[in-house]
Amino acid sequence: MKYGFWAPVFGGWLRNVRDENMEANWDYFSRLCRRAEEIGYDLTLIAELNLNDIKGVREPAMDAWSSAAALAAVTKRLEIMVAVRPNFHHPALFAKAAANIDNISNGRLALNVVSSWWADEATQYGLQFDQHDDRYGRTAEWLTVVDGLWSQTPFNHQGERYQLTDAICEPKPKSSPRPTIYAGGESEAAKNLIASRCDAYVMHGDEPEVIAEKIADMRARREKTGLPPMIYGMAAYAVVRDSEKEALAEVERITTLDPDAPGFANFDQWLSGTQLERELKIREYSVSNRGLRPGLVGTAAQVRDRIKAFEDAGLHLLLLQMSPQLEEMERFAAEVIRRH
Repeated sequence: MKYGFWAPVFGGWLRNVRDENMEANWDYFSRLCRRAEEIGYDLTLIAELNLNDIKGVREPAMDAWSSAAALAAVTKRLEIMVAVRPNFHHPALFAKAAANIDNISNGRLALNVVSSWWADEATQYGLQFDQHDDRYGRTAEWLTVVDGLWSQTPFNHQGERYQLTDAICEPKPKSSPRPTIYAGGESEAAKNLIASRCDAYVMHGDEPEVIAEKIADMRARREKTGLPPMIYGMAAYAVVRDSEKEALAEVERITTLDPDAPGFANFDQWLSGTQLERELKIREYSVSNRGLRPGLVGTAAQVRDRIKAFEDAGLHLLLLQMSPQLEEMERFAAEVIRRH
C-alpha cells in the first residue's frame, strides 16, 4: 500500500470543528509536506478550489498550482498530485506550466483531473461551467491537447473547444511517458473516460467490498482498451487511538453538527436533495469525500487490519485526511505505516 495525504489547503477537513490548529498558509503546508516525506508518506494530493469548501467561502483557500511549484522546489521524494479542472485552465498554457513544475520536481508531478462540480464558484470567477456529460467531453479534448503538447513538437489540433497551430511545448515533462494522470467519477461517462484516457482511478471512501466491486468494474473496462493496468486509490479519514472507545469518541466529536458553521447552509440544501440516510448524511457532511466510510477508526492494530482488507480488494493507494494533521500524521506513520 502507498500512503498519500491531502495537503491542508483549506485550514482543516472538519466542517463542525472551527479551529483545527492547522492554518491555510504556506508555512504550515510546507512544514507538513517536508515532514511527511521524512516519516514515510509517498504522495500528497493538493486540491484545487478557489473558494473554501470546508470552512466557508470567505475563509482562505490556498492556490493549488503555485503551491505545487513551490513544494516541488523544497521536497525531494514526495509525489505531488495536483488537482486540475479543465474549465479553469487552457490546456496549452497548462501543459507548459505543468511540464516546468515536473522538471523542477525531477519528475514527481502527477495530475488529478477533476471535471468541475461547483457551479457557483465558476460563476463567481466568470468561467464556463459545463453540464454533467459535457464536462467529460471537455475533459477528453483537454487531455488530447495536453498529451499532444507533451509528446509532439510541433502539435496541431482543431477541435470543438480548442484550436492549436504548430504549437511548441519545450521542455517536455521529465516523467516518462508523462506525469501520472489520476481521475475519479461514478457516472458512466466518467468511468469510460478514465478507463480509456487516465492512468489511475481514485474513489471516495467506502467499505472494502464496495471498493472491490468498483475496482473489478474498472479493471474490466480497462482490459477492453488494451492499455496497461491502472492504479487504484481511495480517500479516507483516519482516527488512531490507544483504544477503540477513544477513537469512537473522537468520531462522535467531529460529527456533532454545528448549525452555526459557515458550511451548514450548504449541507441543509444538500440534505434535501439526496437519498442517503440521515446519519450517513451527517457523516458525509462532517468529513468530506466519504472519509469515514472506510472505517479507518480504532487502535493501530485495528486500522492495520482494515488496510489489509483494502489491499485484498485491490487497492494500491490511500489518500488520507487527519486532524490536527501534523500531529495525527506523525502518530499514523509511527503506529500504522512503519508496522504494516
